[in-house]
Amino acid sequence: MGLEELERRQAELKERLSNVGDMRRGSLVARYRKCGKASCCCAEEQHAGHGPSLSLTWQAEGKTRTKIIPVEAAEHTKAQITEFRRFRRLCRELVEVSERLCDARLESEQAEAQATAKKGGSKKSSLRRSSRRLRR
Repeated sequence: MGLEELERRQAELKERLSNVGDMRRGSLVARYRKCGKASCCCAEEQHAGHGPSLSLTWQAEGKTRTKIIPVEAAEHTKAQITEFRRFRRLCRELVEVSERLCDARLESEQAEAQATAKKGGSKKSSLRRSSRRLRR
């Protein structure tokens, strides 16, 4: 990819990041539990148990956190998790493009400096410094 193409891709990724919606990290798991009552249908061996009970699980500050999500909010929560994953993917891609762009700019500057050195000139004009006596 050329310099202009990398700059265009970087601008596109920044635009896409600015349009990120509500998000939350973690994963949503459906759980089925047995209540423990001997007379309940869940006590039968082939019965899966009561549920589903949806649990959102994520890591925070070195600990695993869990939050029960109402079944009615499952689709909304899944969309938020998907949005977070999209956000992370966009961030990774933006960093990769930015690194490539920095490398390309560095190579361009080095090539420019070498070309200028071959010509025997310098891009910057040299400024003569006055002697100490004149500055007083």
